[in-house]
Amino acid sequence: MAQNWLARAQSEGAPLIDEHSATFVWQGDDPPLLRGDWNDWDVSQPLPWRRVRRARGTLPATPLWIATLELAPDVYMEYCLGTDEARVDDPLNPRRVSNGMGKYNHCFYMPQGGPTPLARRDRNAPRGEGVQLDLPTEMLVAGSRRRLILYRPMTPGPVPLLLVYDGPDYLRRASLAVVVDNLIAQRRIRPIALAMLANGRGARMAEYGGSDGTLAFVHEMVLPAARQHLDLIDITAQPGAFGVMGASMGGLMALMTGLRLPHIFGHVLSQSGAFHLGPYQTSALELVEQGAARPLRLWLDVGRYEGLLESNRRAHDLLQARGYDVAYREYNAGHNYTAWRDDLWRGLEALFPWNES
Repeated sequence: MAQNWLARAQSEGAPLIDEHSATFVWQGDDPPLLRGDWNDWDVSQPLPWRRVRRARGTLPATPLWIATLELAPDVYMEYCLGTDEARVDDPLNPRRVSNGMGKYNHCFYMPQGGPTPLARRDRNAPRGEGVQLDLPTEMLVAGSRRRLILYRPMTPGPVPLLLVYDGPDYLRRASLAVVVDNLIAQRRIRPIALAMLANGRGARMAEYGGSDGTLAFVHEMVLPAARQHLDLIDITAQPGAFGVMGASMGGLMALMTGLRLPHIFGHVLSQSGAFHLGPYQTSALELVEQGAARPLRLWLDVGRYEGLLESNRRAHDLLQARGYDVAYREYNAGHNYTAWRDDLWRGLEALFPWNES
């Protein structure tokens, strides 16, 4: 009945969460377009609304609408009301998260889901230190200077380096330093240092599509700066001991970095890697297909509710067929930093286990 749906939504918030379903509620004329991770944000296929009747079949004075979605019990989901040009806030759901493009999505977890506790700072965990640099680009990447944030763990002795594409976004939106501090304190990963490199904004697609300029900038500018400010292990004595990670196009560039510089970056963590651009296979997969397997340890993960799922499945199958050491995981979420944050620890544990410190 209309009154029951509305009363429950006003009490619990929306969407209404049951074990296997989420029910959105809207009161008013002409409910807005409803889309999200479940349909990869396709405007042409929004979730349909159904108008609710009163107990005896009469319509309420103010129209009430519901839309129900069947979901796995551990899902994390983001959604919006309206088009990108004219978004409408969901008055029954105050939970919002930035979409990274100047707008906000509403979000929710299903009953068995929830944010990773590793994203909450443990006061007993030693807190690493950071330093922020603006490196000259030497015309290798876009702009005249590029932001680099370096992180050193509060542990003695030299450590491996993890290069992070879209690094400031991972730091701010995925709590990367907090997750790393907690994992080190809990002895779940060996101590690592981070080199969190900013992207080229409008040039991001080009720089992360397999650019030799990006690789040269990493080799000639980022690595010397990291060695100057961090206590790193000698990569010539331990070839391939450094790691590289990224998400989406950054995940593609992480794989390319490992393929082209395996003697340095032998550990690759790719989240929702953009391994195919439309119908086209990227040059990173061409390298995998045509060359001998590089000495890499790879972790790929991807959400089941995103358009890059099939691309990641194909990339994993190809890497496995070509003899690479590759671990692969699918989780119940979409293409966003919250999902990457919640699953990040698994890849870090796989690539930098404590027992290898």
